[in-house]
Amino acid sequence: MKTNVLIVATLALSLLAGCTSQQASVASLDDLFLTRRSIRSYEPGRTISEAQVRELLTAAQNAPSWANQQPSKYYVAISPEKQAAVLEMIGGNKDRVANAPVMIVSTFEKGKSGFFRGTPANDAGDFWGAYDNGLSNCYLILKARDMGFDTLIMGMRESDKLRELFNIPENEMILAVIALGYRAEEPNMPVHRPLDEIVKFF
Repeated sequence: MKTNVLIVATLALSLLAGCTSQQASVASLDDLFLTRRSIRSYEPGRTISEAQVRELLTAAQNAPSWANQQPSKYYVAISPEKQAAVLEMIGGNKDRVANAPVMIVSTFEKGKSGFFRGTPANDAGDFWGAYDNGLSNCYLILKARDMGFDTLIMGMRESDKLRELFNIPENEMILAVIALGYRAEEPNMPVHRPLDEIVKFF
């Protein structure tokens, strides 16, 4: 009898330990906000698989967009050759992200978000496409952090060369290149403006 009780107790403790361990590995949304940083130094020699990038971009597809137009498109440089080519097209960020194993070019289809039957719905026009692409990228970088990766969104890019490299259609606006990898060092927490400088209540 005592032996049976000990076996049951041991199994229960093992299951409880497993659940606790699993729960501890799941970051809260606040943790993601606090630990996600723009990383400018990456660990060399580490890789990210196509399956992992697919999981990441599948999560990004959950971002909202104008009338569910989903204008965002992504071009993934995951082979060493394409990654090296993209490094030559991002200006001064080249040395900062040289060890990031994946580069993702972010674009949006023009004339979709912010338009109704081909006509701009308001004065923002295609800015809505950029807005939606930013939302999608936000989901991307938070999911990346949740998966243990780090990112840097880069606005410095040679769009004509990127368009040629990935055969990106003219109806897509190239916005950013996103480095994806593993941080080589812990970044400092940036200083944020006081909330009352950016928020007004009425």
